[in-house]
Amino acid sequence: MRVKLVWKFNLVLLAIFVIGVGVAALVSHRVLQANAREEIVQNARLMMEAALSSRTYTSKQIKPLLETQLKYTFLPQTVPAFAATEVFNDLRKKHPDYGYKEATLNPTNPRDRASDWEADVVQAFRQNPATAELVGERDTPTGPALYLARPIQITDPACLACHNTAETAPKTMLDVYGGANGFGWKMNEIIGAQLVSVPMSVPIQRANHVFRTFMLSLAGIFLVAFVLLNAMLHFMVIRPVTKLASVADQVSLGNFEAGEFKSHSNDEIGVLTDALGRMKTSLVQAMKMLDT
Repeated sequence: MRVKLVWKFNLVLLAIFVIGVGVAALVSHRVLQANAREEIVQNARLMMEAALSSRTYTSKQIKPLLETQLKYTFLPQTVPAFAATEVFNDLRKKHPDYGYKEATLNPTNPRDRASDWEADVVQAFRQNPATAELVGERDTPTGPALYLARPIQITDPACLACHNTAETAPKTMLDVYGGANGFGWKMNEIIGAQLVSVPMSVPIQRANHVFRTFMLSLAGIFLVAFVLLNAMLHFMVIRPVTKLASVADQVSLGNFEAGEFKSHSNDEIGVLTDALGRMKTSLVQAMKMLDT
């Protein structure tokens, strides 16, 4: 059983398509996923810088104005960590999937106490003090989320005025939070981590949508190319060769009136047609010489 040229051509073309699409799918998927993750990390860094700006503003402009008030009433709003957390709690009213927390192992405010996975992040900073930032992923009830963490380290001696011992802490602060937690901090100690959580679902879905669009476009381009190449093969190769084969077959059986080998092209098919024409002419002359 002979395999037609068109089938051989299509099998080779299909193999090239499968390999090409496979490589393109692998590379494009990795690139799109990497870009989506980088976009998420940049969003997390932007949120982190916003939190740091809120802390700086509170520390430098709000707290000095209300410092004397601490003798009479403790105002949590003067604490930079409290201010940054409140700002992002307001943000979460419209964007509940985003999160910010100053997770602390021994916090004054109970809401800042680190959960199990947050405590692991803090311990990672404590074990590697030179680490300035950690990026990771975790599963949440609303889907996968990326977290960005930075260490909270005691570098300002003023912090110890409230967090050294309960005996030296402001009485007004003890009236609000009690004297059981948030004490015993030491200079240069990493006591917690700033944590920003950003949902991954939207950027990943967008990357997947772009990936599907790209692959469908690539498949469409291949389909058009497949049809055009088959049409070109049929009109430029298959049909002329089939006609040549039919005439040559008749001539080989002695039918010299089957047709002429004529071509108006200068390509390989034209050269073959001219050669067959000359061969037919030589064969006819040879037969005439034999008859005489």
